Amino acid sequence: MSELDIQIPSAFDPFAEANDKDSAGAKGYVHVRIQQRNGRKRLTTVQGLKKEFSYSKILKDLKKEFCCNGTVVQDPELGQVIQLQGDQRKNVSTFLVQAGIAKKEHVKIHGF
Repeated sequence: MSELDIQIPSAFDPFAEANDKDSAGAKGYVHVRIQQRNGRKRLTTVQGLKKEFSYSKILKDLKKEFCCNGTVVQDPELGQVIQLQGDQRKNVSTFLVQAGIAKKEHVKIHGF
């Protein structure tokens, strides 16, 4: 057997999910991320909710529950994204699970 006959198994790509064009809603995951603004200011984003939910009603409940401001932004690649002031990652994930919007295993929290 020569060296050319040996087949190398396909390598695992850990970023394959991130490179997917439809990764936001394709597998049913809800992504909760944090973004750094100026200084100590942070912004929490929620994407990947099902299209059947009313984003404005969810935003209204989130703002009332956590005493923060927020908005719904239309992104050309990601679709509708909910933005909240402050670091609300844990609060948003527990809220989505308790309200029955998403299951616990389908909520992914990103950030530092």
